[in-house]
Amino acid sequence: MIIGVIGSGGREHAICAKILQSKKVKKVYCFPGNAGTNSIATNVEINLDEFDKIKDFVINKKINFLIVGPEKPLVDGIVDYFQKHNIK
Repeated sequence: MIIGVIGSGGREHAICAKILQSKKVKKVYCFPGNAGTNSIATNVEINLDEFDKIKDFVINKKINFLIVGPEKPLVDGIVDYFQKHNIK
């Protein structure tokens, strides 16, 4: 499974570290990530508010599942946006 984690804080680092413990997870991308996530996952230099760019990357890399860490993208409607595009 390929996972995307949206955020750049310590919470997202902890999420990446935990999901990487699963043998089912092949790769984790973090948008945009930080120095800590860069050591365990692949950071992607796309801002949290660039939903279209994140969507294109998710489709291109065949990411199976997205996890949103920070509240701001949630308030801005990121879940609704990705559900509209049939992305989990």
